[in-house]
Amino acid sequence: MNAALAALAFSPALAVGSFLNVVVARLPEKRSVVHPKSACPGCNAELAWYDNVPLVSFLVLRGRCRSCREPISARYPAVELATGILVAGCFLRFGLSREAFVGAFFCAVLVALSAIDTERRILPDLIVLPATVVVLAAQIALAPDQALEWVAASLGAALFLFVALIVYPKGMGMGDVKLALLLGAGLGRYVMVGLMIGMLAALLPAIVLFARHGSKARTMAIPFGPFLAFGAIVAFFFGQEILDAYLGVFF
Repeated sequence: MNAALAALAFSPALAVGSFLNVVVARLPEKRSVVHPKSACPGCNAELAWYDNVPLVSFLVLRGRCRSCREPISARYPAVELATGILVAGCFLRFGLSREAFVGAFFCAVLVALSAIDTERRILPDLIVLPATVVVLAAQIALAPDQALEWVAASLGAALFLFVALIVYPKGMGMGDVKLALLLGAGLGRYVMVGLMIGMLAALLPAIVLFARHGSKARTMAIPFGPFLAFGAIVAFFFGQEILDAYLGVFF
């Protein structure tokens, strides 16, 4: 049953991913996400509906604009595919439930924020803060007896990264601290699992930079948001299993 729901959710989720691409491209520039219609950023040719079908159009056009043949950023299919897989995964894991819808919203927001941070090195408050309020309110509505857990996880995660920011300000920014509010709201007790996975994941590119550039790597910034989002998504789907495995090793 859940597998069928996941399959049904995949195509609409691709369409959501297509809309997220508009958000990623326009919101940081404070442009409307509704008007005008989608157009090629190279030649400004308005896209026909058949050139705007998630994933399919990119493959048919071989990653190039039909009008000017300029390459289309790989970000477009990546965001669509990531959104489709994660939303489908929520329904596979939780079935047709409120938890699945909250999880789908949470994951979709993290996909958009990751794309924006990768391209522009910012995590817009206009997305992070409203999404935190929505997710926190939904979690409390789902489990009012756990309201303290959701609030404490959100504030605790933000405080943890704020302290890390003070200790090593070059490692992250206030946008990452605010993102932690959203992660705590979405993960609850598993938020520290998500933060630790995100930090460990960020070590790999940091090691590569130091290996290639030595001390100069200290001046090379990499976006931390996508790694935090990755850790949060892993914790969202497998937080309990990871926590059980960790406790099983040490206790």
